[in-house]
Amino acid sequence: MALGGPQDELKELGDTLDDLFGRLDAAFDAQRHFVANASHELRTPLTAERTLLQVALDNPDTTIGGWRCTAEEVLASTDEQARLIEALLALASSESGLNGNEPVDLAAIVTSTLAGLQHEIDQLGIHLEDVTTPAPLNGDPLLVERLVANLLTNALRHNIADGRVEVITEVEDGKAVLSVTNTGPLIPLAEIDRPFQPFQRLDPRRAHFKNGHGLGLSIVRAIATAHQANISAHPMPDGGFSIRVVFPRFTFTSS
Repeated sequence: MALGGPQDELKELGDTLDDLFGRLDAAFDAQRHFVANASHELRTPLTAERTLLQVALDNPDTTIGGWRCTAEEVLASTDEQARLIEALLALASSESGLNGNEPVDLAAIVTSTLAGLQHEIDQLGIHLEDVTTPAPLNGDPLLVERLVANLLTNALRHNIADGRVEVITEVEDGKAVLSVTNTGPLIPLAEIDRPFQPFQRLDPRRAHFKNGHGLGLSIVRAIATAHQANISAHPMPDGGFSIRVVFPRFTFTSS
């Protein structure tokens, strides 16, 4: 609207509407960008599957063993698509808000998640240091579990050989805090926010896992936002970065 004239009530209303329209336009742009990226991510494995099947069909000498090999590759590709769809659903669920709000202990969730990741920790040769003290918060247990799991798997998989991961849960001023720090490549300060955007990676060439679609940290941010938690990240001087999530003050509720 860009109303001119004196700064009266009509001008203030016009400025408020302009601000609203601007935020709506930005939201629509982000949605279009997200849909375009999601379509690309899903189209790529579908194209690969079609190529695999077409090559096998066009070759009259394809053996039973060849068909078996093709089937295994197609199955692996469909598994990758299933993981992507699951991540997209998790992101959409996180952005839609909380389905539950009950007491949750960050320390217990971290301990349980690390136990499930122990095989991967050993396989990657990661040196783990966890300092967990009870850190209660009010939230959706399933979403908090997803936030913790995504942060820890991200710290493990985007690391270096013989690397390190430090996990801390604590309470500061009545607020539950989760800190995850890892080693890794040097990260420019200007790039620290990019991994929190959907389908963004700091260095796609470092993706060790086929299920790395660049959604893990964007889901973390969406879950933190749904819980009105503050999330911050900063690069470490020797490489890697540290992520800190501070939840709102815990309030006791009686049943």
